[in-house]
Amino acid sequence: MQNPTRAEINQILKQAKVIAVVGLSDKPDRTSYRVSKLMQQAGYKIIPVNPNAEEILGEKAVKQLSDIKEHVDIVNVFRRPEFLPEIAKAFDQIDADVFWAQLGIFNQEAFDFLTEKGYPTVMDYCIKVAYQEMD
Repeated sequence: MQNPTRAEINQILKQAKVIAVVGLSDKPDRTSYRVSKLMQQAGYKIIPVNPNAEEILGEKAVKQLSDIKEHVDIVNVFRRPEFLPEIAKAFDQIDADVFWAQLGIFNQEAFDFLTEKGYPTVMDYCIKVAYQEMD
């Protein structure tokens, strides 16, 4: 697996406006909630993707990626690695720009599927850390 370079990641984060967060929890003590709240405070629009929630961080939640009606710049994933191939296929269907799996999350099958289709793909790296390291 080879993530984009530091410069490419900076460019992704500078251009992005909308982040769909798959597996965003409505519990404030969860990492997905804390990371997404920071990104929201940094000016990104967050779209929660959680079939068990109505609203998270003041934004209406959707049940799945295909329910999103606007362009998504980054799909940020907080789900276990075995779910990544299915999420990657859903990502491919919505024509989002960048697939991003959080720290500790990697799946070779999903990575190969996405990179073969030419999608910028980041895995096993925290988007909040990347944002805070931006120059």
